[in-house]
Amino acid sequence: MGRAAVSMSAPLFLYGTLCHAPLREALLGLGHLVREAHLPGYGTFWAKGGDYPVILPVEGGRAAAGLLVEGLDGPALERGAWFEGGFGYTLEDVTVEVDGRGPVPARAYLPPHGTITPGAPWSLDDWVAAHAEIWLAALDEALAVFEYEKARGDSSRGLGPRWAMMKQRAATRLRARAQPRGHIRRADFTAARDVMIETARHPYTEYFSLEDHDLRFRRFDGAMSAPVRRAGFVGGDAATVLPWDRELDAVLVVEQFRTGPLLRGDPRPWTLEPIAGRIDPGEDPDETVRREALEEAGSALGRLHLIAGYYPSPGAVTEYVYSYVAEAQLSGRGGEIGGMADEHEDIRTHLIAREEMMALVASGEAGTGPL
Repeated sequence: MGRAAVSMSAPLFLYGTLCHAPLREALLGLGHLVREAHLPGYGTFWAKGGDYPVILPVEGGRAAAGLLVEGLDGPALERGAWFEGGFGYTLEDVTVEVDGRGPVPARAYLPPHGTITPGAPWSLDDWVAAHAEIWLAALDEALAVFEYEKARGDSSRGLGPRWAMMKQRAATRLRARAQPRGHIRRADFTAARDVMIETARHPYTEYFSLEDHDLRFRRFDGAMSAPVRRAGFVGGDAATVLPWDRELDAVLVVEQFRTGPLLRGDPRPWTLEPIAGRIDPGEDPDETVRREALEEAGSALGRLHLIAGYYPSPGAVTEYVYSYVAEAQLSGRGGEIGGMADEHEDIRTHLIAREEMMALVASGEAGTGPL
């Protein structure tokens, strides 16, 4: 099945996402020899429900297409091992064919046996169209974290489940770059031209990340500031929706335990809020609120009305929120308990008349910003 004994200096057989030159070069660098190759007895598939490939033994004389890469240096191999190891893939000995000739001893990162369910046959073109931009942006953060943790002697943690949230933060950065924001009253300053990051630190990278930078920024007198230290709490963008029934003149809100009020010292860290959720990579905000309404409240939404997009706390938090009101039929609703079990959500719905809702906001009982 293409297995062979090889030395650690053997070339690397790449398949799937790393056949995309920009991703491969960002991870492994430039200046190495790349040739088309095939791994006999294997096929490449989408991981079922995922955005990455799985390579598995197959029958019928098939061979998995890929690339044979030679001349990788130690740092490149170290980065590759950290990245692939984050998905549980391990480096194994294989034999490949190059230009119809073989066998050529090589190494390849193969998935853990029996843990990933294959889906449809892999398509690099489809992956590039749907996922490459986000993966490339996420890899920027991943490699910065790798270098930071390596310098501190902590690179053994690997990438692991942090990759999913890196992709979400990457999608947020791409959304921010694409979003038109004028400067009718603001100064014509840009991050690229008018901010200089001198030292970047990544002391915490999990579901959220903390970035701690020494930087300079353009002052309104035209000069650059003195070096300042600024930290930011980095997360994905979010969307909120308040379902409203025109006939009842009532809204549907949810109640759940929240860590933020708990850590602030609030003695009642259960909050009344609109339905809300993180915007998944590749998702639009309106798709997010429709998905979250079904997950949190079992509610199908009608027409959406975008109220605003905004930074709730721009001094320290990257989160950008899109808030909607949605037309919905809410008769008989309220009192249901739901949420995603795999996320340990415990969410209760409340159907509240609009006048009562305004009173709850005024009293502070409904004290979340999007309301």
